[in-house]
Amino acid sequence: MKIYADLPGRRLVQILADLGLLAWIALWAWVGRRVHDVTMALAEPGRQLQGAGAGFREKLTAAGDGVDDLPLLDDRIAGPFRSAAGAGTDIEKAGTDLIRAVERLALLIGWTTALVPILIVAIWWALARGRFVRRASAAQRFIDADDDLDLFALRAMANQPMAALAKVSSDPSGAWRRGDRDTIRALALLELKDSGLRPPRPA
Repeated sequence: MKIYADLPGRRLVQILADLGLLAWIALWAWVGRRVHDVTMALAEPGRQLQGAGAGFREKLTAAGDGVDDLPLLDDRIAGPFRSAAGAGTDIEKAGTDLIRAVERLALLIGWTTALVPILIVAIWWALARGRFVRRASAAQRFIDADDDLDLFALRAMANQPMAALAKVSSDPSGAWRRGDRDTIRALALLELKDSGLRPPRPA
């Protein structure tokens, strides 16, 4: 499988594209993390509510325990304190629920912020790289010797722009039919360059 081009310039561009993709992923992973952290700041009121509810419950429970030992009163005073402590539990639970909701929102926004731009560029990169790998790998199997250039010359006449063909010869198809090796090689070079491959050395 041909992953990188033989031609130094194109291979350098491919390597830079790979490094650019890694840098892009790292950048948006960092941005997504920052968005997550900023969103988590919205959980601060929930933490305060949670702490206030826990403190309220503990104080009323302690007050109920304190009056529980008074003679003759039994639970007549301690009971209301302990019942009121339940309100602190409800407040604490509301704070906990708020924190959990903010955590889910922060995860959703953070991942979405990171993944959307990463996937857009990664899909484009994968398609471009996959196209090159398929084309170069297939072409590599046919480029064993100078005689194989006929196939690439034919492909060049079918695929290359007319202006590029005109620079090679005023009659490229005629030159190919006559077996003009110089013209065939020049045409093949056009197609091989698009595939990122070096031509075989002349026999």
